[in-house]
Amino acid sequence: MTCRLILTRHAKSDWGEEDLTDHDRQLNDRGRRDAPRVAAWLTAQGYMPDVTLCSTATRAQQTRAAMTDLPGAVDLRRALYLASAGRMLTELRQAPDGVVMMVGHNPGIADFAELLLARAPDHPRFHSYPTCSTLVAEFPVDHWSALRPGTGTVLGFVTPADLRDA
Repeated sequence: MTCRLILTRHAKSDWGEEDLTDHDRQLNDRGRRDAPRVAAWLTAQGYMPDVTLCSTATRAQQTRAAMTDLPGAVDLRRALYLASAGRMLTELRQAPDGVVMMVGHNPGIADFAELLLARAPDHPRFHSYPTCSTLVAEFPVDHWSALRPGTGTVLGFVTPADLRDA
């Protein structure tokens, strides 16, 4: 048995409203267009989450909400807001078994992706992990609690630009 993770950075956010806190920033127009494109790619590949662990930041919640094609409950977690790779690992190890999607922020999400994988994908943007980029990886464990860094196998990695150019 294996566990599968879908790791998504929130879509492009709006910096125009100066009176909003970072936590309350919303998606901009590009972000609202990119999130459904990524969801369509996930659906076409057959990568469907059972549950999503999502940062409580508005832009993260709006990213997941714009992915209307994807099933599964959404579990909002304050601990994922600007979380480090270590914090993200702790949260994932507490996740229910099955296919888990996580929606979070950089730099933690890029660091987390690198920490998890045995080998990074051959993609020029993987290490910078642009907004709405999504990694799908499998792990040789039956339960998330047994997850160890450096054991993930990449099934796919995509950026919104890959989908816009296609």
